[in-house]
Amino acid sequence: MVLLAAACGGGGGGGGDEGAVLSSSWGDPQNPLEPANTNEVQGGKVLDMIFRNLKKYDPKTGAAQDMLAEKIETSDSQNFRITVKDGWKFSNGEPVTARSFVDAWNYGASLKNNQKNAYFFQYIDGYDKTHPESGSQSADTLSGLKTVDDRTFTVKLSQKFSTFPDTLGYNAYAPLPRAFFDDHDAWIAKPVGNGPYQVDSYAKGSQMSLRAWDGYNGPDKAQNGGVDLKVYTDNATAYNDLMSGNLDLVDDIPASQLKNAPNDLGDRYINTPAGILQTLAFPFYDKAWNRPGMEKVRKGLSMAIDRKQITETIFQKTRTPATDWTSPVLGEDGGFREGLCGEGCEYKPQDAKQLIEEGGGLPGGQVKITFNADTGSHRDWVEAVCNSINRALGQGKACVPNPIGTFADYRNQIGDEKMPGPFRAGWQMDYPLIQNFLQPLYYTNASSNDGKWSNQQFDDLVDEANAESDTTKAVDTFVKAEEVVRDEMAAIPLWYQNGSAGYSERLSDVTLNPFSVPVYDRIKVG
Repeated sequence: MVLLAAACGGGGGGGGDEGAVLSSSWGDPQNPLEPANTNEVQGGKVLDMIFRNLKKYDPKTGAAQDMLAEKIETSDSQNFRITVKDGWKFSNGEPVTARSFVDAWNYGASLKNNQKNAYFFQYIDGYDKTHPESGSQSADTLSGLKTVDDRTFTVKLSQKFSTFPDTLGYNAYAPLPRAFFDDHDAWIAKPVGNGPYQVDSYAKGSQMSLRAWDGYNGPDKAQNGGVDLKVYTDNATAYNDLMSGNLDLVDDIPASQLKNAPNDLGDRYINTPAGILQTLAFPFYDKAWNRPGMEKVRKGLSMAIDRKQITETIFQKTRTPATDWTSPVLGEDGGFREGLCGEGCEYKPQDAKQLIEEGGGLPGGQVKITFNADTGSHRDWVEAVCNSINRALGQGKACVPNPIGTFADYRNQIGDEKMPGPFRAGWQMDYPLIQNFLQPLYYTNASSNDGKWSNQQFDDLVDEANAESDTTKAVDTFVKAEEVVRDEMAAIPLWYQNGSAGYSERLSDVTLNPFSVPVYDRIKVG
């Protein structure tokens, strides 16, 4: 990356105008851009541009690489000593120190600050005091965080977690300047980070303008002058603006245009795998779905779904039929195992019908698939899944869609444990580790285990994998845990989701990273 930056520097042969600004489609963030309070894609795009963390995920491979971390040392996978590189600054001139991280993490973990990403600090000692499940917090800082000197701090975890360093590229762990704490309102109005871009202006509902920060001396200096993120409430409008020359980049091609985009854009159309998996989860808190033999019913339902036909006809091949519970972007070294699901993810309608009968049949004679109806695309694929199941079982109403009006209502009913059967679940990785596809979703009482599945063998294997200091052995143990998910069909994997984008003729070197976000700093204009 250093060589790349050097090759494109100056006014020479790198191509493009380094002072030119590009425009890109965007949506207003849900919350102010505090790193520990941003857990959705639109806000995350900005944090990726204005912050650099201890680690950075390679935009092509997803591998966690040292960025601000000079070294992260441990002898037991539970106690870590972190040394921050010298010379890094925030765009207001403040130095980035060990305290910049410790203060930011303590802020994020504190219950009184109500940060949506607080649970990312749950493995650090003292989290139960700063963020108790009930009642008031009894401590303002994490006992597991200690500042040693300007460039060194230590982290003590409540359990062994060998791949903890690789999670530190996630934006919740970003450093914060003293300005964030000294004048919080001013920082919120115009966030200050330590990345290649800085916020120039923001008009909610209209546009956020970011400009390359001249003082940035990291290895991934911006190859353009900045990015104007233009707010669109409808990605079809954004696509039309791209086609009419009023927009440079759309990073979410509307479903209605997926069949046209390859012809409209040619090699300026991007369709590439992302770390996103769509599944059907089950309400294991409902005895009807958790009695002995139901693993056969769950497997039978999975085998009744014609993934190939649905991904080709509805999603125009921007989804790929899933054959495991992770994502191809992890690669085999990272834990992806193509085909691990086996016949459970193959379309075998006759076998599906037999398995469901052997398992005691559908609870109540019918399966209802619940989803939020405020985006049209979910209804389309849920109806297609039900049609596939109905054909396999030879019953017109064996499966019926169960729409809920809004995403907020949908999430509330999931939280209240009111799902009558399988329900739509999607997972976009927080960081590219197999652990992130398994533990948050299937570990007993984990933060995103919405179906309340619980399996002691799975939990034990996850604990064993986290404690393993050899990365290869840890990954292999996580795969064994995933095999337990498979054998019980704890959730039905449907398809891996691709990132899709299109861009204007003004741009070159446009790519999407494994999170399906444009790598803005590499884009050249002109």
